Amino acid sequence: MADNQPKQPNGDSNIKDPSRRQFVKNSGIAVGGVAGGALLGGLFTNQFGKKNKDQANSAGNGKKEEKRYEEARMFFTRFADFVILEQAVERIYPKDKNGPGAIELGVPYFIDKQLAGPYGNNVSDYRQGPFKNGNGTAADSSLNRGEIFINGLRAMGQESQKRFDTAFNEASDDQQTEILKDLEADKIKIKGIGSKGFFTLLRTLTLEGAYSDPLYGGNRGMEGWKMKEYPGSIASYANIIEEKDFIKMDQVSLTDYQQK
Repeated sequence: MADNQPKQPNGDSNIKDPSRRQFVKNSGIAVGGVAGGALLGGLFTNQFGKKNKDQANSAGNGKKEEKRYEEARMFFTRFADFVILEQAVERIYPKDKNGPGAIELGVPYFIDKQLAGPYGNNVSDYRQGPFKNGNGTAADSSLNRGEIFINGLRAMGQESQKRFDTAFNEASDDQQTEILKDLEADKIKIKGIGSKGFFTLLRTLTLEGAYSDPLYGGNRGMEGWKMKEYPGSIASYANIIEEKDFIKMDQVSLTDYQQK
């Protein structure tokens, strides 16, 4: 077998190359010991860490908290704006004995996704003036829907600070409702749009988020449909069209028709 070990300057190939052998030795330790140990240690640590985290999540409520990775803000870069949105939509569509409110239904994330896309940028709308100086509806404003929401939510926050010396999301339910009523009555000044126009847009998107197909980010768990006993995206009613009595059906989402 040919000796592939590099010869030393004096030509003696039997003299050990300490640097090369030390490198191989150390590499072997790293792979078998340090790296392997880190890998195994990481697995064990992750398992124990996951167990402890799961226990922490389940503490007090008896169940593991589900983490929803699809619920991440795409449009609202400022968390302060988003929490105002959360409280506003909850006042418009509150949780009650009939079922969950807007927050539990994922309405804030539905609105966030809508504003992050073509709808929020008015891509399909005619956008040439003249405009009515923002005194009316969203269609009268030179701002797109995303800009309208930012201006509207921040105006709500400023109004809450002025009236109640507190952030809108920390105000009481009655205080939040008072501001929303004044929005609807066109009594609050918002840059680029009348407050009634903003409120109408906010209420419309809240209801859309509560009852749209869950594919779009709202109506979590199809709970909005369940409250109304609406079956959802049913392909055909041919088998029950002749029935005289109301037929209660399981809810179906558009995602149920996609190949998995």
